[in-house]
Amino acid sequence: MTAFPDQRWGRENARLQEYLVRFSSSRLGSTTIKALTPLDRWLLRRSKGRYTTLGPFATPILLLTATGAKSGLPRQSPLLYTRDGDCLILVASNFGQEHHPAWSANLVAHPDVVVTMGGKDVLARAELLEGAEAEAAFQLMADAVPTYAVYRNRTDRNLRVFRLTAQ
Repeated sequence: MTAFPDQRWGRENARLQEYLVRFSSSRLGSTTIKALTPLDRWLLRRSKGRYTTLGPFATPILLLTATGAKSGLPRQSPLLYTRDGDCLILVASNFGQEHHPAWSANLVAHPDVVVTMGGKDVLARAELLEGAEAEAAFQLMADAVPTYAVYRNRTDRNLRVFRLTAQ
């Protein structure tokens, strides 16, 4: 089994991190991050997951390539993650909007994915978590990236939580 690389651009406890968490938790911050997504996708692709627009502030991010649920075509999404042992946790918050992000529907339909991070492509399998397992994984993400707790409070929908296991 191939492991996910343990490399991030930036460092823990970056000085601006507290302010950026507050900003990203605001609606303006969410809008700004969404606007940066195409640039982030480009930068992640070009650097094979080494660099990201959010990386200098110790935000853990990867580039997920999944098969489109409707189109069947490869779809790439830059996503925040946290680690749970040898696995990665993703939360489909969609910035607290009322609908699930498209990438989460892709994972439900086609759980075999490619994760690009730290200069490597890693084949992985996504598992949609439920119940107490999903809640525990969500808490790991909210502890790592406090903005997720804010996103959860913005919506009435149940946020999808996934575990990625390297293959």
